Amino acid sequence: MSDPILVDRDGAVRILTLNRPDAMNAFDDELHSAFTTVLRDVAREPEARAIVLTGAGRAFSAGGSIDDFETFANDLELRRASLRDGRAIFDDLVNLHLPLIAAVNGPAVGLGCTIATVSDMVFMSENSFLADPHVTVALVAGDGGAITWPLNGGLLRAKEYLLTGDRITPATAVEIGMANRVVAADELMPQAIAFAQRVAALPSQAVQDTKAVLNQHLRQAAVHSLGFGLAAESQSHDTADYRAVPEKFRARKK
Repeated sequence: MSDPILVDRDGAVRILTLNRPDAMNAFDDELHSAFTTVLRDVAREPEARAIVLTGAGRAFSAGGSIDDFETFANDLELRRASLRDGRAIFDDLVNLHLPLIAAVNGPAVGLGCTIATVSDMVFMSENSFLADPHVTVALVAGDGGAITWPLNGGLLRAKEYLLTGDRITPATAVEIGMANRVVAADELMPQAIAFAQRVAALPSQAVQDTKAVLNQHLRQAAVHSLGFGLAAESQSHDTADYRAVPEKFRARKK
């Protein structure tokens, strides 16, 4: 079996690749666990100075898995464990001292979108997009999007896209502050790595603590809203609308 996350090293830069390409790098239990473990392990490497995160195959990450819907509707303990994992991922990313550069190579959806937008620099390929369709599958957008989106793109833009689940093209993402740069697909990784190398070459204490100061805005927002958002998202799993989603997906596939 392949590792759920691949780790490559380029000098002081660590390149992490979400590695479930057949599932569009959607997060299952294994990837949830591996993401937290690998991120913490890499952060402890004395030589590491920056991280580039991307996805294998044609997606950055499709977020959650539709296969989990019926499980979470019927098993409260597994649901709670999954939400704790989601909280741990968000907290780890906010508290990560190393600069994190997202190389969004394809769709970044739901949790995948949150991971991209909590990063410190976001490169998007021309054939990628951002979207948080929680509401369209009867879920509260509680696992981080409601924290990062207002800070990056403004409250009204956050409401527009989180309440509809609409896709955000790369050009629009840059325009509204959800991404930094749009690049050709074949230039995505070279440019993301080059930027990571540039930051990695700067004085590490100055870079890391400047990031920590800036991320205080995210920490404060998370303390204020994230727990409420996750609790509200948990309640979504008990609604009839949520329980009807898997059958709708199966009918669409047919």
